[in-house]
Amino acid sequence: MTLIFDIGNTNIKTALFDGDKLLYTWRISTDLKRTGDEYFSLLRPLFRDAEIDFSKISTVVLSTVVPALIGPFVIVSQHFSGKKPVIIGPDIYSKLPLKLPETAVHEIGTDLYCDALEAWCRYKCPCIVTDFGTALSFTAIDANANIAGVAIAPGIRTAFNSLFANAAQIPAIPLDIPPTSLGKNTVVSVQSGIVLGYKGLVEGLLKQMKEDLVKETGCKIEDIKVIATGGLNSMLSPITDAFDYVDKDLTLCAMKRIADIIG
Repeated sequence: MTLIFDIGNTNIKTALFDGDKLLYTWRISTDLKRTGDEYFSLLRPLFRDAEIDFSKISTVVLSTVVPALIGPFVIVSQHFSGKKPVIIGPDIYSKLPLKLPETAVHEIGTDLYCDALEAWCRYKCPCIVTDFGTALSFTAIDANANIAGVAIAPGIRTAFNSLFANAAQIPAIPLDIPPTSLGKNTVVSVQSGIVLGYKGLVEGLLKQMKEDLVKETGCKIEDIKVIATGGLNSMLSPITDAFDYVDKDLTLCAMKRIADIIG
């Protein structure tokens, strides 16, 4: 079995694969103050409740956009498997089929690299992956397996929370799709501005990125596929036709693929 840790700024996703089958996923909060032993004490009961035999874990893969948590999760990996994890980053990119500009090798988030790799390996065509996380990111891949560029905006919930934190008269409200853009009260007004505003942001930026990908790489616009992933993609998916595919587990599948390639 392959154990995966996808460490983001807000949450840590843990997944377990048996072969190519995704058996379980768990999500815990990211906390820089926790030690490896503390993280293990949080995760161990989840594994025991699922009756997972630790001795069957043959490989552990780690991706993080929080470098300070690499050390603690090396310890977690050793607790679970007795082995150090495969750490996704610049040291292994040359062994993988997706290429990066030299200027981006040490800058691109490992989560974005994973998303792009999985999209390319699945569809073998120009792609744009839209990842709805703490940040809202758009990663473009050309027809020759090169990452062509990235755009990053604040995530939907990040913008939502910032509005509440900085506007005293706006109360906390549910992040739902509004019935109309014409808000007659604070709740619908904010939902309209955030949710429908982000719909416009996503559709407009995807249009621009497609045009730039055609201009800079010579691909055909009709060949470009758009893949949505991340926890909040479900917020926009029902109200836009901008996405060709939606897969909330895209990053996890990429990490499993990397484990298979690296061996």
